[in-house]
Amino acid sequence: MAKTVVYIIDDDAAMRDSLAFLLDVNGFQPEVFESANSFLGKALSNAPACVVSDIRMPGMNGIELVRKLKSEHVPCPVVLITGHGDVALAVEAMKAGAVDFIEKPFDDAVLLDAIRSALVTGPSTHGDDAARAEAQKRLAELSPRERDVLQGLVAGKINKIIAHELSISPRTVEVYRANLMAKTGVRSVSELMRIALAAGL
Repeated sequence: MAKTVVYIIDDDAAMRDSLAFLLDVNGFQPEVFESANSFLGKALSNAPACVVSDIRMPGMNGIELVRKLKSEHVPCPVVLITGHGDVALAVEAMKAGAVDFIEKPFDDAVLLDAIRSALVTGPSTHGDDAARAEAQKRLAELSPRERDVLQGLVAGKINKIIAHELSISPRTVEVYRANLMAKTGVRSVSELMRIALAAGL
């Protein structure tokens, strides 16, 4: 049985090698590229595949790559790797069509789960009615203030800015964030963002 191809795009050679090794030992066939442009210059196979790309790269960045693949109707889900503080960019990328984003440093299992999930669900389309209904149900328990905090997060704002706009302390924003995670049953900010976007927030 042919291995599933995972295209790794990162301008950091050490990161490419480490991801390639991780994917290889877990049964995937990694193919590495140092830039989005070198990846786009390759003829992609029609077999199931997934892209794992850094968000910040010289030349075309991860978000531009997501938009390019979407505009060319390439049926390849994209998981983005983001440095701490790139959450606003990552949310923008999910709005553009990325299926997930993972913050560095990340656990190997988290990345592998994201890839397996992306291969099952395929490219992101936030317009699925069933997904929207399910997401809205999961957000139904939120208090008005928790919803305010969530909207701030979806807008890519940091805790300090959300706190200032809502006239509460950054510590209180952290408490609301923890409540959001608990009430929606998510384990990561990316999952929370995915639900919020699917719900149409």
